[in-house]
This record gives sequence, C-alpha cells and structure tokens, in this order.
Amino acid sequence: MSRYARALAFVCALCTAFWLQAAPDASAQDYPTRTIRVVVPYPAGDLADVIARLLINDISKQLGQPVFVENRPGASGLVGLQTVVQSEADGYTIALAQMGSLAVASNVNRWPFKVLDAFEPIGIAYTNYMMLVTAPELPVKTLPELIEYAKKTPGGVRAATNGVGGFPHLAIELLRKQAGLEYSHIPYRGSSPVLADLMTGRVDVTVFGYTGLHPYVSDGRLKGIAVTGAQRAPNSPDIPTIGETVKDYEALGWFGFFAPKGTPAAVIAKLNAAVNRAAALPEIEQQARRQGLDRLTGTPADLGRILKTDYEKWGGIIRGLDLEVNK
Repeated sequence: MSRYARALAFVCALCTAFWLQAAPDASAQDYPTRTIRVVVPYPAGDLADVIARLLINDISKQLGQPVFVENRPGASGLVGLQTVVQSEADGYTIALAQMGSLAVASNVNRWPFKVLDAFEPIGIAYTNYMMLVTAPELPVKTLPELIEYAKKTPGGVRAATNGVGGFPHLAIELLRKQAGLEYSHIPYRGSSPVLADLMTGRVDVTVFGYTGLHPYVSDGRLKGIAVTGAQRAPNSPDIPTIGETVKDYEALGWFGFFAPKGTPAAVIAKLNAAVNRAAALPEIEQQARRQGLDRLTGTPADLGRILKTDYEKWGGIIRGLDLEVNK
C-alpha cells in the first residue's frame, strides 16, 4: 500500500470513528422523531394511570410527537417495568412507576433485575400520602390517644391492611418502630373489605391512600387521625401529620418517570423538562390536587436520590419483618 493510500485509510478510519461517536448524540439532539410509549405497570384507573393520562397530552404538545399510555399490570409492577428494562434505551419506551413497586415490592419479591441499576430516572411528578384512620366508635381522637389506647389493649389495636408487605403494612410497622404503637396485623386481600370491616368496628385502624379515604372521613364514616406526609393535606388541613407527634416520621408515596439504563442524557433532559412543564400547568395541578397529589418536580438526579433513599429505608423495614425473599 502506498503512503498516500495509507494516509487516506487513516483519515477514513478517523472519520468513521468520529461518526460512530457523534451519531448517538446527534440522534439524541433530534429526539423525538416518532411516537413515545409510556408503560404504566398497573391497571387502567389506578392512580398512576390517572397521572399518566393527565400529563401525556401536554408532554406530546411540547415534544411534537404522539405519546400514548400502555397499561401492563402484574406482579406488583414487575411485568410492566420489565418491559421497559428490556426496551431500547432510546427514549421511546419509558415507564411511569410508583414508589410501592420500585422501593417496596422489589425488596420483598425476587425480581430478575436490580432496580437501582436498571433505570435512568427522568423526573418525579407527584408525591402522595396516606392517612391513618380508625373505626368510628374507637375511643380515641388523636395519635397520642391511639398509642396509649394500644398499650392498654391486649395484643394492641387490630390493624388491617391490604396485605403483608404492602406499603400500608410497612407504614404501620414504621410507626411501631418509631412511636411504640402496639398492634396485631390483620392482612386482607384488597382494600374494600378492610374499609367495610373498619366501618363496622371489626378492626380498629388502617392506613390507606389519602384519596381513597378522604370521602369516608369527610362524612364521618371513619375518623381521620393523621396523615403520613411531612405536610398537612391541603384538602384536610385540620388533620395533623404523624410527624407532628413522632419526630421524623414520614411514609410518602411518589410517582416518577423512568427510562431504560443507557438512555442518552440529552433525551432524559428533554423528557424531564416536558414532565416538569406539564405538571406545573395550573389546570393540571388543580386536577392533581383533587386526587390528593402534591407536585414535586425536580431533576433526574433528585428522583435518583429519592429512589435510593426509599429503597434502603423500606428495605430495612422489610428485612426486620423477615419478608425479604432475596436473601
């Protein structure tokens, strides 16, 4: 090969290497050029599904491409989330997931991937809290009274939840650890029978999502004792937080968008900006508040820190209850 040919080959190799390195970045800058799929790993009508459908129209307008929701429920979120993990890391398949799956269910069950390593956080959209409520005839009105009553009752209060290892169960267990609430756990299959038995006094207390409990507390069928978030609920400002009695107590759910690991940073940044702008629209924020949601937009790094903190926090509670399968 002549000196000229060798030089030409070297230049071509450099150009090829440069193109291969630059191509993903160029593709990311052009993103999106086609339809985006938002996988919701829960059934239609679930609060996560409501949130996704609340936001996607404005996200679509901002990005200039269609955005649609695909419900893929099953195995506490695993079915849908695994779909996203196995998708191309190009920003065209993303997930809207909640804390209960990523930080709780993944700690309890044997999942085929490590949550903290499988996703690129896009951004958190909302937080929501639960409410601690009692049967209407239980002779307590405040959390200190409930704790004292439980201590005097053999076996403690009868605490009903929608299942062993679910977020309500863990929230009550956290209260036991931090405040000494004595209770006997009575797990049910689903929340409807819990509420039915609570209203008739067959069980004493439960913790459940604020949105679902608010109507029962408003009309007096249940007594609202405290909410689990750091702030009082805007729709029920007269109900204190647990943290007002128990220092540093917080059991807060959240909903965030995630992409497969390796999705380009430029794509993540575009999606994050679109989610934040959509959630900040006054008409969307008003609808979200009616669902008992608080907007908590932030950066991808913010969501990553929240996920890691909650994964470790609730993982510790789960291991204390000997619920962990993945030992």
